[in-house]
Amino acid sequence: MAVLSREAVQERLRDLLGWELAERALRREFQFKTFRQAMAFVNAVAERAQAARHHPDIFISYNRVVMTLTTHSEGGVTEKDLDLARAIDEVASRQEG
Repeated sequence: MAVLSREAVQERLRDLLGWELAERALRREFQFKTFRQAMAFVNAVAERAQAARHHPDIFISYNRVVMTLTTHSEGGVTEKDLDLARAIDEVASRQEG
């Protein structure tokens, strides 16, 4: 899978609220009311990531979760990362609602 140009990533990010291009990765921070909610979110994302066979880097600090997506084998952002970002957003919207 080919690495997307910076311009192509920026264009696609218009449809992904809260995600940013940081270095050669997508990044988004999520904040929840409690640690338990943050962990439920991470576990739900883990299920989606495992099914996609594409795994985010995850940083957890109490009720704050930072997701970073990059295709390590390609050295940058690919369509796999954008697809997983959309899936993560779906999980987040269910956690909020």
